[in-house]
Amino acid sequence: MTFSIGIGPNIRKSAYFDATVRDGVRCFSVYNHMYIPGDFGDPEAEYDRLLNGVAMWDVGAQRQVELTGPDAGRLAQYLTPRNLAKTRVGQGRYVPLCDHDGWLINDPVLLKLAEDRFWLSVADSDIHLWAAAIGREKGWDVAVGEPDVSPMAIQGPKAIDVAAALFGETVRDLRHFGFISTKLDDMPLVLARSGWSKQGGYELYLMDRSCGTQLWDRVKTAGAPFGIGPGAPNDIERLEGGLISYGADMRWQDYRANPFEMGFGGLIDLAADHDFVGRAALERLAAKPLARRRTGLIVDGHPPLPGHTVRLTCDGQDAGFVSELAYSKRIGATIAVGLIGAEFADASGALAVMIDGAAYPARLHDLPFVT
Repeated sequence: MTFSIGIGPNIRKSAYFDATVRDGVRCFSVYNHMYIPGDFGDPEAEYDRLLNGVAMWDVGAQRQVELTGPDAGRLAQYLTPRNLAKTRVGQGRYVPLCDHDGWLINDPVLLKLAEDRFWLSVADSDIHLWAAAIGREKGWDVAVGEPDVSPMAIQGPKAIDVAAALFGETVRDLRHFGFISTKLDDMPLVLARSGWSKQGGYELYLMDRSCGTQLWDRVKTAGAPFGIGPGAPNDIERLEGGLISYGADMRWQDYRANPFEMGFGGLIDLAADHDFVGRAALERLAAKPLARRRTGLIVDGHPPLPGHTVRLTCDGQDAGFVSELAYSKRIGATIAVGLIGAEFADASGALAVMIDGAAYPARLHDLPFVT
């Protein structure tokens, strides 16, 4: 059965939309109320480029929540349980965000552009509304908005060569999550050593959406000697590498999770003396044994891919849930990630993933599947 996605004014187009259509995009998804490419017609070739070469992605839907003003740093710190005290200008941080009950509501990368200016590069949710409401309720001198910023990613082992061809050899020394403000020709942007893959790469935060096609073509030309091609954030590679997807692995009011369950315990600074949203709840959770933990699974057979969360059972009892699964050629099996109850994590019972009423035997596997 073939489906299509309607293109209408209620969903925004990225700065690179026209260029991706011209270059053969075959499907879109919707992320942060924007169209984001799903694939360009050859998923296997796109996966291979990511692992062995270099891919370019339109990730303009990775929206920025900008905090500016004298209290911008104060709000940034209050939004996350991670201690930002030592964060320098030009440095990014992976920061879990929780609600007042300790549930994760996003896991953005925070970029500190100045002492009074921060970006939260958010996953799929309306964090700008959350941040603006908290800032206003606190009475702090901070403006919350969405700047004219459109990220593009170049990912894969040859991404560093493409970045050097575009920006010069010094970008090879940029540290992970480090970034610089720069220009490419006449296009203003922030260049960051980051991206949603385990293969390494860069993100180009274009600061003038009218230059979207110009930047796309500039990267495409510079990357041609290295075999660059278009693609999209890759679900198989992210499962193999153990990367977390907020929209898939935990979401508000639908299979919620707290940061300890997702393996973020090392980012939760309860010893610091600053306050943050959900502190009391996280203190209570930290004092208790972990009720669930994130795990990988090898699933027997060739199960259909449901495209939604499914039940995980142990000897027929509910044991947790599987958030996503896919066939991995590198593993030679169907792999999955999910949350399992602590009482089942070390049990010897028979695990099964339930899909369309059928039980597919499974066994636990440490994350990541591939290092």
